[in-house]
Amino acid sequence: MTIGEEDRRILRRLQSDGRISNADLAEAAGMSASPCWRRVRRLEQSGVIRGYGAELDRRKLGLGVLVYVAIELDPHSDDIVGAFERRVAALPEVIVCHSVAGGTDYLLTVVSRDLDSYAVFS
Repeated sequence: MTIGEEDRRILRRLQSDGRISNADLAEAAGMSASPCWRRVRRLEQSGVIRGYGAELDRRKLGLGVLVYVAIELDPHSDDIVGAFERRVAALPEVIVCHSVAGGTDYLLTVVSRDLDSYAVFS
């Protein structure tokens, strides 16, 4: 699929406001509503747009602590990596898990109510 400049304008605007109306999106992208709607549907159907979500305020949810945790696995067998990934996926405190290159194998983003609850988690 070729992504043109109009598609890029649509995508940039949707990233900043996923709830924008098609009419406002079309105006922001400099096009009429019908072609804009068709482009958005094409971007969705092709998987370029995977979905829409809400950006949450963790503090208002009572999650005052955000921590980045570097993880090194030893050994790096498929069994160990698979078990680690399954375990991390089951932890509600872990909101992001990245596999990274270098001395660290994974970088986790962890949220917790406070430092005491983070200490229990870690």
